[in-house]
Amino acid sequence: MAEASSSLAARGGNVRPLHPSPRPRPAGVNGWLLRPLAKPLLFALCLLPFVWLLYGAFTETLGANPAEALIRATGDWTLRFLCLTLAVTPLRHWTGWHALARLRRMLGLFTYFYVLLHLLCFAWLDMGFDVAEIAKDIGKRPFILVGFSAFVLLTPLALTSFNRAVKVLGAARWQALHRLVYAVAGLAILHFFWMRSAKHNYEEVAVYASILAVLLGARVWRWARQRR
Repeated sequence: MAEASSSLAARGGNVRPLHPSPRPRPAGVNGWLLRPLAKPLLFALCLLPFVWLLYGAFTETLGANPAEALIRATGDWTLRFLCLTLAVTPLRHWTGWHALARLRRMLGLFTYFYVLLHLLCFAWLDMGFDVAEIAKDIGKRPFILVGFSAFVLLTPLALTSFNRAVKVLGAARWQALHRLVYAVAGLAILHFFWMRSAKHNYEEVAVYASILAVLLGARVWRWARQRR
């Protein structure tokens, strides 16, 4: 056996190990993000606001107007998850944490989950599921029309967020469709601005608008650099 191995080595052959060692995991943040635990942990963290609001509703600790508190809180969390979703790509480029990409789909789907809750709370707690009244309110109040438009544009993005949709649509069409997220971001901020303008409360609007402006500006800047 030793002679055969020596003869093979002499002819320039390679001896493959019976049990090849596993590919080393990237170190640092990328390594942690690639761990199997990362997605379940993110899922649990994303559910925490929903669990907290549900607990508050059942224990009657949402304040004097729980319906308004639920509508407002689900809208706020929709904006927060939209910001987190849009932050993934810039953060990957700024930090080198490329493994963040595997978490972007879940963040996007939770954005849709919370906007669905927001719409459900409005339709149920504010309008009593009266479809005619809901339709009339959408047409009568611009901030509701803008918010509903953002929901409509976000729906195909959620429905096509899976790998099979990319194969069916083709990469170019899929990417073009998912650029609607920029329109969603603009409509979401406009909806938030009009809603808060009734009470002349613009501080939070300015914060979210600034965050989205930075995130979208980073994408435009990168696109402009690639065009040179």
